[in-house]
Amino acid sequence: MALTSLRQYLDKHNVKYVVISHSLAYTAQGIAALAHIPGKELAKTVIVKLDGTLAMAVVPASSHVDLQLLKKAVNAHSVELAYEEEFRDRFPECETGAMPPFGNLYDFEVYADESLAKDKEIAFNAGSHRELIRMAWEDFARLVNPRLGTFASGKSVRQAA
Repeated sequence: MALTSLRQYLDKHNVKYVVISHSLAYTAQGIAALAHIPGKELAKTVIVKLDGTLAMAVVPASSHVDLQLLKKAVNAHSVELAYEEEFRDRFPECETGAMPPFGNLYDFEVYADESLAKDKEIAFNAGSHRELIRMAWEDFARLVNPRLGTFASGKSVRQAA
């Protein structure tokens, strides 16, 4: 269902994209492996609360959202991960945890880590745990208008700490 709505939206805006089907997977790194996409090129959507307001933080699958860096990047007083119960109903046609990073379709502000903008393409969950969409970063940025910042932390950064 979500894929249909998202495809209609992309088609309406004349966006070229590819749908990638894969076997059932729930983790971003697992999906990246199944789809043969490097973890740094697959975006994952994390729902956060910025000063009590729900928002999307989008980072490479190989990273996690560093809440302190996000707080600094968006100049918020408080930042925390949202609980599933707080946002599940906002994505009625999506499987929980498979929301596409199109906050504009769900009335969410979108914050994307600037590392994602370095690639020509972005791939992301299309509303289910079995499908991805890959499209040009330029088209994604034009449609979603994410605010860019530096708030992704990778495994190598955590190991060095």
